Parts: sequence; structure tokens; C-alpha cells
Amino acid sequence: MIRRYLKNATVKNAGWLIFGKIAQMLISLAVGLLTARYLGPSNYGLINYAGAYVAFFMAFCTLGINSVLVKEFIDNPDDEGKIIGSTLALRAVSSLLSAGMIVCCVLVLESDEPTTIAVTALSTIGLLFSIFETFNYWFQAKLKSKVTTIVSLIAYIVTSAYRIVLLVLQKSVQWFAMASAIDYICISVLLFVCYKRWGGKRLSFSRDISKRLLSKSVHFILPALMVSIYGYADKFMLKHMLSEAEVGYYSTAVTLCTMWCFVLSAIIDSVYPSIMSSHKDDKALFEKRNRQLYATVFYISVAASVIFCIFGGFAVKLLYGADYLPAAAPLRVITWYTAFSYLGVARNAWIVCENKEKYLKYIYVSAALGNVVLNFGFIPLWGATGAALASLVTQVLATVIVPLFIKDIRRNSVLMLEGICLKGVR
Repeated sequence: MIRRYLKNATVKNAGWLIFGKIAQMLISLAVGLLTARYLGPSNYGLINYAGAYVAFFMAFCTLGINSVLVKEFIDNPDDEGKIIGSTLALRAVSSLLSAGMIVCCVLVLESDEPTTIAVTALSTIGLLFSIFETFNYWFQAKLKSKVTTIVSLIAYIVTSAYRIVLLVLQKSVQWFAMASAIDYICISVLLFVCYKRWGGKRLSFSRDISKRLLSKSVHFILPALMVSIYGYADKFMLKHMLSEAEVGYYSTAVTLCTMWCFVLSAIIDSVYPSIMSSHKDDKALFEKRNRQLYATVFYISVAASVIFCIFGGFAVKLLYGADYLPAAAPLRVITWYTAFSYLGVARNAWIVCENKEKYLKYIYVSAALGNVVLNFGFIPLWGATGAALASLVTQVLATVIVPLFIKDIRRNSVLMLEGICLKGVR
């Protein structure tokens, strides 16, 4: 009976997540294309360059706590208010520090480019409000993603309306840098209201719980920073080694090939609670559910990549215009990155349940260093396509190859390969 309930709840949860993301994708497709065409490759590249700063420091802002929150809520239901309150306090401090570091970095590196400084500084505002995504994990643990789906959709509509106003008024690129901040502000207010409406406990800070959270999440901080390095170093290096336009082409390719990845995120987020619950009761079922998740993520990604390889050039020209045609080449390479990237995301459930977090740093440190080296070699030769190839090679190494050489997490790599081979999945 319990398993049947979890199964039904998981399906409904995934359904709501996917529905919300489809709606967001349609809005994003329309507004994003108009924005990219209006800004042009250079300014569009500048927006993404500033966004790379924010995304890079987001790994430090979260302190790795997001990776353990769902399990905390499941294991300690009586401490929900203290868990959320403590997380908010910890992340508020880290977000303020991150925003300050970003501004300092851009003042030093881009001292002769006032527009770049302004766009980047405005983009950091979103960091200060991103802390409220903590409530999202509370709703995930309750299998009530319907709530967060509606909240995210409302916020996205507000942000899209803001961008449309900017397009109509023909505002400068600095105004567009504020869009992500507006999105986070809307989500923050709505999530807090919904938390109170759905009977959330009073928030409070606990030093003991803060220490417990940090002790569990500390192993995720360095890996997350390393993921940020090999996830965003390419944009930094493209901008400084070539031009903002190359960042624009590369960002266009990434945007197109990840536009549908909400499906993978929804599947992974919805399956997490059932995987973690089975870990306590049935180890065989736990491993089977991991294999099933890996197989699902991999084959959905491969199917999408084949489509992008065939129709990538046509899609770029149709959606973005002839000015963005150079994005077609990196698109055909970076699309294969998706399968291995989301296998890495799916792996976190096994890592948390087996308490193997400490090994992630070895994987991602090697991957980050390898990515920087590959970018130095590939970008001068092939530009944005070289950056795409460096990212793909790095992700394969981090997700499949390197873990096979680490004894204590080799079992997860075996499960991943078994899932890909459809062994023990049915």
C-alpha cells in the first residue's frame, strides 16, 4: 500500500513539474527569442557572461545544503521549521559574501568596460533572493510540487512581461540584467506565502542544526564549485580569448539543447524521495530504482541529441535568425553533454543515501582542471565548438570514467552502466 502511494504520488509530482516547465519553456521560447534577436550576439553574450558569474558563485551560495535538504526533511519532520530557518540564515550570509566577491572580481577584470560592470552588478541582485528556494525542497519532500510549479509559473510570467515591456520601450542591455532578480523576488514572496498557507512550522535558527547541515553538506561545496568551473569557465575563456559574440553563439547552443531538460529535472526531483525511502527498507529495490532512473535519463537524452544533430542548423536559423547561424556547430556537439550531465545529477541520490559525499571532490577537482586545460587547447582552434567539445569530454570523464577508479563509489558506476545497458531495470 505504501509503495503504491509513493508510486502514484511520484507520478503526480513529476506530472506537475513537467506541466509547469512546459509552460515556462513556451513562454521562454517566445520571449527569449525576441530578446536574443533584439540584443544581438554581442549583447546577448554579455548577458550570459554576467550570468556565468552569478551561476559560478551560486555553488558557494548554496553551501551544498540543497543536496541534503530533502533527506533532512524526511528524517527529521519535527525540526522542519528549524531546518528551513537555519538554512536561510546560512545562505543569507554566503549570498551577501558572493555578491560582494562578484562585484570585486568584475571591477578588477573589466575595469575599462563600464557596461560589463553594470550588467554584472545588476545580475548579482538575484543571488540575495535565491535563498528562498529552500522552501521548494520542503514542498518536494511533501510530494507537493504542484505548489512550486504554480509559483514558478507565475513568477516566470511576471518576468517575461517585464522583458516584453523592455522590448517595446527598446531599453538598454542593463535593464535586461535585472530580469533574473525580478524572477527570484517573485518566487521568494510567493513561496513564503504558500509555505505559511500549507501549514509550515514557525521558522527559527538552531546552531546545532546548522552545524549538522554543514557537516553533511560540506562535501558538496567543493564539488559544486568544481562543477561551476567546468560549467562556466568556457564562457569566461571565450569572452577573454575571443569575443562576446562567441559567448553569444555558445550560449545560444546551450540554451537550445537544454531547453527541454526540465523533463529530466522533473523526473529526477520526483524520484528522489522514493529512492531515499527504499534505501531504508529494501536495498535491492533501492539499486533497481537507481538503474531505472539512469536508464530513463540516458535514453531520453540520446533521443533528443539525435534530433538536434539532424535539425540543429535549421532550428537556429528559424528561431534566432541568420546572425546566430555560427551557433549550429557547437549545438551539434554540446547536445551530447546533456545525457552525462544529468546522469551526474541523478547520481546524487545514491551518493547521499550511501554517505559517499566526500568522494565527489576528487571527481570534480580533476574534471575542473581537465576542462580548463581542454578549453585552452580547443577554443583557439575551434572557438565556441571547441568549448562545447571540452565540456562534453569533461562530463564523460566526471560522470563515468573517473568514478570507476574510486573503489568506494565504483558500485554506483556499475549501476549506471547497468542502467544504460538496461540490465536489472525491468
